[in-house]
Amino acid sequence: MMGLLKGMGVTLKTMSKKKVTYQYPDEPVGMPDRFRGVQHFDPEKCIVCNQCVRVCPTDCITLTGRKHPDPGKRGKIIDTYDINFEICILCDLCTEVCPTEAVVMTNHFELAAYSRDDLFKNMEWLHENNTEIRSENNVNAKR
Repeated sequence: MMGLLKGMGVTLKTMSKKKVTYQYPDEPVGMPDRFRGVQHFDPEKCIVCNQCVRVCPTDCITLTGRKHPDPGKRGKIIDTYDINFEICILCDLCTEVCPTEAVVMTNHFELAAYSRDDLFKNMEWLHENNTEIRSENNVNAKR
């Protein structure tokens, strides 16, 4: 009988405390600013230097470009930028080596998919993923 009263006492004490759980799908979880989520890619800033491809430990980034069609202009134009999130470990190395901050991390983390093919993201999807850009990586980010 004493054990039942002690158990009910603990229950009544914890009922009055603030709840620490989230109703996740209905209530968004706020991630800290240092959280490494899915990358955002800005094709206008990319100079096709391939540093992000070279530094990637899992070789999940594919980047192709071609010479500028205007002979008076230097540099390259980007053709494709793809990331395979099936093998990406979100290590943040690609954002650290990018000289123009064309690749930045976001706080977006929801990548659940029913098919592995849905985890292969192209340049357009990565460019549209700009809702939760980390302010630490990109000071000039649009929020």
